[in-house]
Amino acid sequence: MDEARKRRYATVFLLAAATGLRCGELFALRVNDIDFKAGTIRVDESADQRTYKIGPCKNAAAHRTVLLADAEGREALSALKRFLKGPHLSNSLVFQSRRGSPRRETNVLPEFLHPVLKALGLQKAGMHTFRHDCNRTWELAGMNAAVLRQQMGHSSAAMTARYTGQIPLEDVRPRFPFALATKMSGRCVQSLSRV
Repeated sequence: MDEARKRRYATVFLLAAATGLRCGELFALRVNDIDFKAGTIRVDESADQRTYKIGPCKNAAAHRTVLLADAEGREALSALKRFLKGPHLSNSLVFQSRRGSPRRETNVLPEFLHPVLKALGLQKAGMHTFRHDCNRTWELAGMNAAVLRQQMGHSSAAMTARYTGQIPLEDVRPRFPFALATKMSGRCVQSLSRV
């Protein structure tokens, strides 16, 4: 595989992992959806993975602006900026096929992701795995549930909860900040002093 294709796929997967975008949203991104200065990506279209046509997002909540303020988000934006170096029409697709149409998950997986996973000794996974992992990462980082729901474009809190699942205690302990515990204990002391 040539270097340009490797760079393209690396950018696709890095952006998928850092944004939690649905596959159709990722492949419908246009250059003018990205605001490098603000560190945001606007989601207002989706590529149908059956018809390969660009249309509206999955639901009203899916229309959103995703803020990429954490380390992974900043890294993804830097990679995207390098990938887009040079002249581009503002309404051109970020990840397009040779014909200018949206990329297809059915091509992306066997061309790059599955061979990489196999070489690493990992089981096959699809693009949606990046979405689940992003949701989990943001949750473990302490993101407010309402903000998480908005960032992910979920239509309900129940959908966000489905992505969360049960978080193993060994994942929670290292991420449970001492400052939060101190703040919580301080509030408890304040509440008890009022009684």
